[in-house]
Amino acid sequence: MAEEAKKALPPNGGYPMHTYEDLKEVFYPYIKNPADRQMIEKAYLFAAEKHKDQKRRSGEPYIQHPLEVAYILATLQSGPATIASGFLHDVVEDTDTTIEDIEKNFGEDVAKIVDSLTKIQRLKLSKRTEVDFEAEDHRKIFLGMAKDVRVILVKLADRLHNLRTLASLNPDRQKALSKETLEVFTPIAHRLGINTIQSEMEDLCLKYLEPEKYQRILDLVNERTTHRKQSLESVKKRVADILFEQNIPFRMESRVKSIYSLYRKMYQKGHSIDDIFDILAIRIITETERNCYEILGVIHQTYKPIPGRFKDYIAMPKPNLYQSLHTSVVAGDGQTYEFQIRTEEMDRVAETGVAAHWKYKESGHYNAKEEQREIEEQLHWFRDFVSMSGQQEGSAKEYMDALTSDVFEANVYVFTPMGKVIDLPNGSTPLDFAYRIHTRVGDQAIGAVVNGMGVPLNTVLKTGDICEIRTSKNAPGPNEGWLEIAKTASAKSHIRKALQKRDAEILKVERVKSGKQSAIDAFRMQGVEEEEMEHLLNSPKVLNEYHCETLDDLYVMMNAKNPTPGAVIDFLGIKRRKATFDMEKMQKASNKQTKIKTDNSPIEVAGGVSHLAVALSQCCTPIPGDDIVGYITKGKGITIHRRNCPNVIHETKRLIDAKWRENLPIATYPVDIEIYANDRANLLADVLSTLATKNISVTELKAKLITQTMNDVFTMTVHVPDAKVLEDTFALLMGVKGVYSVERVVH
Repeated sequence: MAEEAKKALPPNGGYPMHTYEDLKEVFYPYIKNPADRQMIEKAYLFAAEKHKDQKRRSGEPYIQHPLEVAYILATLQSGPATIASGFLHDVVEDTDTTIEDIEKNFGEDVAKIVDSLTKIQRLKLSKRTEVDFEAEDHRKIFLGMAKDVRVILVKLADRLHNLRTLASLNPDRQKALSKETLEVFTPIAHRLGINTIQSEMEDLCLKYLEPEKYQRILDLVNERTTHRKQSLESVKKRVADILFEQNIPFRMESRVKSIYSLYRKMYQKGHSIDDIFDILAIRIITETERNCYEILGVIHQTYKPIPGRFKDYIAMPKPNLYQSLHTSVVAGDGQTYEFQIRTEEMDRVAETGVAAHWKYKESGHYNAKEEQREIEEQLHWFRDFVSMSGQQEGSAKEYMDALTSDVFEANVYVFTPMGKVIDLPNGSTPLDFAYRIHTRVGDQAIGAVVNGMGVPLNTVLKTGDICEIRTSKNAPGPNEGWLEIAKTASAKSHIRKALQKRDAEILKVERVKSGKQSAIDAFRMQGVEEEEMEHLLNSPKVLNEYHCETLDDLYVMMNAKNPTPGAVIDFLGIKRRKATFDMEKMQKASNKQTKIKTDNSPIEVAGGVSHLAVALSQCCTPIPGDDIVGYITKGKGITIHRRNCPNVIHETKRLIDAKWRENLPIATYPVDIEIYANDRANLLADVLSTLATKNISVTELKAKLITQTMNDVFTMTVHVPDAKVLEDTFALLMGVKGVYSVERVVH
């Protein structure tokens, strides 16, 4: 076993240099189609010719690198197009070959893979060390790999061989490539379940980044494996004898935990090496799942299992498809060993991950699109990876943070009612679960059932929970409060998009309404009533002139004053008719207005019109401290609005400057507000109590519960002396548990 541990990382240059004949011995047993074999050989000869005058920094002929990449891919039982792409991945970047040449000689499929690899290759590792620059480099690499799983496989094989030959580079470059590998390539190798590549990459990176710690751990492992060799062989023999007696088919092997795995436990999690039970593991490979559980029973009957160390990854596979039974036991001499029990198929998946499910099959045609779809179905996280990589919004650092938390570090496993496992980050809720299933499920969510009980959407999920999402086509959909409930970046992104779309639709409705009203007012001044106006505007002549598809589009443009209603009237050549316009019809005054006597008015109006009656508008309820403006009404004086009130914001001719007087007498003013909150017991009592602490009186209180989302909406009129007090009141209300939004109401 000591020798086995030393072989975990051969010294630089200790790796064998393979030949094309070595490669054939690997892929010939599973790639039997003569045309496919010929394509691989053609790719080798093509690459050898293109790279014939090139050498690597290590001094070896350049063709040795693509040959080793192809060899690694063949050990994963990759398909012919993937192996061919391994040979060709550098020819466009480093020779006069074009993508068109690749497509002409090897077909569209190989050309697409090589094109993606070439674009990634051109993203030279940035010499900039700032976090944002590194994150941008990493995002670009992920974007290139997200298009096709085969691109990832080739890139992983390419990086692995480069790591094996790092000795030829300077120390700074060695560390930069090792750091990038741990941040970009090993996480995705882990998620794809390609353990053989992941563990070797991690150990090589550690060797260059932390050489002293690497050597110390290697020495400790060699010391323990040497001392335990006799004990290990005794345990293996005893278990093997019992399995032979019970006629259970098996083969047995030993494995030493990777150096990097021990490094994480010792230096990142603070464990002593004596606390690590699985430094040495005995792996038993058998034929069926039933055999796996029979072998587990034999081991537990023979040796005392360590409590809390049994894990059944067969019943509940890891998200990267890994399946196995794990148990740790204490041998007769007090030594601890881990047993890993699995079938041959499970062992292939454990070592090569997704490649074991996505290999070339002799009986069928190699269909890249079909196999990409199968991968996304089996590895649902890959669908999220592709989706996230396709989004360009947000900074590169935000993208990398989201990818790390939502994809690479997801460790809560929740079941659908049909038994499918969904992996989520810690703290995730049914809302995250819903959006992980499908965007439509999330948008239409109205509640959840977890382990047979109805729960709010903000319930925190735990590993093993069975979650079902209740949906409705008439669901109100996402609201601002959902951004607080969702924990995953992907769910938050979907919610924001839905809110933005809804806001855009609402805004368009408002713009149509406002633009139409502006047009009605302008046309009435010319003696044209609404019905006739719409007939004139909704004509091909007008719509084509202003490049509009619909009348609503024209109203939106009129709202933006491009064109103005007057310009459209001029275009139509309408002359002023007999005045039928009644100024009273333009008035949008509220039925309820707070009248103020002129001499005691808190308002100063510009232009010497203090003789006119002044009233505070009830649509936007202005209070001292608000930026205000006066609106002149015919025969009813001046109505004071907040300057951003939607009812006057587009008015240009009937506004007059106004401001609050200084040294106002003590008084309070009514303001209508709405409070949005997640429902809970005693919520309203806490809201009213909070208002009472500021001596804020409340009138006209209404409360409504939205049962689909378990959200409360409180509508009330509060009485405050000025805008500063109102702002402080809003801040206090936002501090009430469950409250996620407080807004002023504009009628």
